[in-house]
Amino acid sequence: MATLTTSGGSVGSYLTAFDRLEGGRAHEPAWLRAIRRSAAGAFERLGIPTTRDEEWRFTNVAPIADNPFVSAPPVAVSEEAAARFVVPGIGGPVVAFVNGRYSRELSTLDTPLPGVTTTTLADALERDPARLEPHLGRHLNFTDRPFAALNTALFEDGALVVVADNTVVEQAIQLLFLSTVTPAPSVSHPRVLVLVGRNSQARVIETFAGIGPSRGFTNAVTEIVVGAGAVVDHYRLQRESESAFHIGHTQFQLGRSSTSSSHNVAFGGLIARHDAVAVLGDEGANCTLNGLYLADGVRLIDNHTEIDHAMPHGTSHEIYKGILDGRARGVFNGRIRVRPDAQKTDAKQTNKTLLLSDDAQVNTKPQLEIFANDVKCTHGATVGQLSEEALFYLRARGIGLDDARSLLVRAFATDVTGKIALEPVRTELDHLLAAKLPGTLAEMAFV
Repeated sequence: MATLTTSGGSVGSYLTAFDRLEGGRAHEPAWLRAIRRSAAGAFERLGIPTTRDEEWRFTNVAPIADNPFVSAPPVAVSEEAAARFVVPGIGGPVVAFVNGRYSRELSTLDTPLPGVTTTTLADALERDPARLEPHLGRHLNFTDRPFAALNTALFEDGALVVVADNTVVEQAIQLLFLSTVTPAPSVSHPRVLVLVGRNSQARVIETFAGIGPSRGFTNAVTEIVVGAGAVVDHYRLQRESESAFHIGHTQFQLGRSSTSSSHNVAFGGLIARHDAVAVLGDEGANCTLNGLYLADGVRLIDNHTEIDHAMPHGTSHEIYKGILDGRARGVFNGRIRVRPDAQKTDAKQTNKTLLLSDDAQVNTKPQLEIFANDVKCTHGATVGQLSEEALFYLRARGIGLDDARSLLVRAFATDVTGKIALEPVRTELDHLLAAKLPGTLAEMAFV
């Protein structure tokens, strides 16, 4: 493949990396190599997006384009350091990766769950590639998503979770992706594939976290396939270093009468963007996409969501909330698409942003694209600051200014955190939010 050079040489260096890796991938099945070549071609055509691209006009990724990232080297991480990012009180298996590489030492896969396969993509591709062929890279449309295309072309490993038909998994499965400080700015491309069979139930927690002040780049893609009648609870916790870059894409494919709920929480990253796309591909599917993000300083957090109602009698609910301080910036773009065959669709979307300083700003864009006539679709977006009346009320009762602000901010966040069904995750998020806020009352439980 011919390489392409741009400012900083980033596109060319990525394609050179692809050429180098492709030469050593003769062991991969032909179908995957074809997908990788298609993805590399898409990335070469699209390039790294700029603010001239409509989908990226509020998010300047020039710092990513201008950085000569190298492939993240293997680094040892202690169990104590990794344990800080494992949600306590879950008890299920943990599949851990450091700089995109599987860590046997930090993973707990010794006791398999009945009806559940939890392994690495590299191992699955070697042992049973036919199981992956219908799904890996098949549900994500990377033709207009450059970073997703880049991940598809370059990922070396990742996590695979397979839940058999008619299986109820009581324990949550945790997937942990750690980034570390490296001698040179480095990049990793984690990949996740989750396959939940018919009439099954599963809960999956993805955590992306930075150890130390990493300035690395994590470019992650997750595909989740929800079988007919299945129920999936998904939690995505982005806790990267505040000097790191994070781009993520989560793709849901929902079967007939299936239900998926996803809670995306972003507290880290200098520049962080997450795209969540749910395709309700069969009749009676139900989808929830909720999100909470917090940024301060000069950080930027961008959330793009898309719910695609392709078939009738589908329902979707979406609440995204942002909290911005300092000179931070937030971006929210939420699209609901209702296709001609998707009659009796019921879709609701809400986006609210709280600005804690005069210099913080947000760009929000809710979108409805409706091509059916018997539907109920609503959306709303609000941007505001803390209520002076509420602050006065709390301070009049002897509560200091910092504590009063913290209480109001956490009350604002509970519309999202309060909807998290898995109590250990809800508690963990409450503690993380408390740590971000000033005041002695910040440690009060607020769930």
